[in-house]
Amino acid sequence: MTAADGGEPADLARAPNPLLELRDGLPSVIDAPAALTTAEKSFATGTGPVAIDAERASGHRYSSRAYLVQLRRSDIGTALVDPIPFGDLTGLGRAIAGAEWILHAATQDLPCLTELGMRPRTLFDTELAGRMLNYPRVGLASLVEELLGFAMRKEHSAVDWSKRPLPQPWLLYAALDVEVLIELRERLADELVAEGKLEWAQQEFGWLVHAPPVPPRKDPWRRTAGIHRVRSRRGLAIVRALWETRDQIARGQDATPTRILRDAAICDAAIAVPSSRQELAALPGFTARNAQRYLPRWWAAVRAANRLPEVKLPVAKARSEGPPPARAWAESNPAAAARLGAAREAVAAIAASNRLPTENLLAPDSIRRLAWDPPADVSVASVRDRLVGLHARPWQVDLTADALADALA
Repeated sequence: MTAADGGEPADLARAPNPLLELRDGLPSVIDAPAALTTAEKSFATGTGPVAIDAERASGHRYSSRAYLVQLRRSDIGTALVDPIPFGDLTGLGRAIAGAEWILHAATQDLPCLTELGMRPRTLFDTELAGRMLNYPRVGLASLVEELLGFAMRKEHSAVDWSKRPLPQPWLLYAALDVEVLIELRERLADELVAEGKLEWAQQEFGWLVHAPPVPPRKDPWRRTAGIHRVRSRRGLAIVRALWETRDQIARGQDATPTRILRDAAICDAAIAVPSSRQELAALPGFTARNAQRYLPRWWAAVRAANRLPEVKLPVAKARSEGPPPARAWAESNPAAAARLGAAREAVAAIAASNRLPTENLLAPDSIRRLAWDPPADVSVASVRDRLVGLHARPWQVDLTADALADALA
């Protein structure tokens, strides 16, 4: 029946059901050794996969540590663990080590879980599975709504999870994040099987488990928002000095750096190149309370940058280990630009025929590196070897090596 027939409007009839309640009720937060030991024994005796999530205090704290860990096993129920009183959760990690861990966007949670002594042997990433299935929206709420018909609450996603005690509405929100994760995994796995992509996805999941840690970013201060406005090397030295000083303060306080001094203030100081503490204090970004509180340290940083000899000033552009930006290839290396265009076209065609996002079929950086510096003797074998060296998984190599060899040749 439609609205014209006097019934419920069609869009309302299809509206997802709100996911507001937990099937087992809200559990108490585990924050004492005895309760943690009980949970470890309970989850160790359970069967089936374990849904896991972690809440951090991004935007509020400097660290990326977990302030709450949520777990669910179908025959055990849900547990909410406060890791702060324990230091680590190695025992809990051991209790579920033999199970498949289900996470959404595993790259976000694995570092903080590893910091707690929790590391999976196998996992299923529901976000990555959604990408492999070419869903246009792969956020947890979007996939749950699309596949399970529930509308999830997201109003507490950006709260300060380091707060204690944690309010009950926040805990309910956190518990709901693992409430249907096991069912979501089953639906996605069925679709991966139906599309012949389960083995591909399993290789991707295995890479997440065994991939080496990401190395620290070189010259992280160069990512200061607005740094493109700074035109002089002296100004860049001021950006670096202020950024590093702010980072030291933020790390010591476990506070988000931009809450101490905004990026815009750093760049304003770099452009103005103040010659006195009074000039620095007069800049708009340095009048806020936190900025004023640390003014002696800001001025010490600026003064040190002003005194650097020319040979120690940072270069305008950092040297990159990879190829230069592709937009400059047409002029600097036309042959490489032609190879890049052909390679991108070939990979895009393969991705489209397999209903895959191009970036999940092959990392864009790998395509650029191949096009800029192809094997001396281009062949399917040499391209396969190069792809393996670039950490492409076997399924990616099998799908793309032949077409890339043609494109590069």
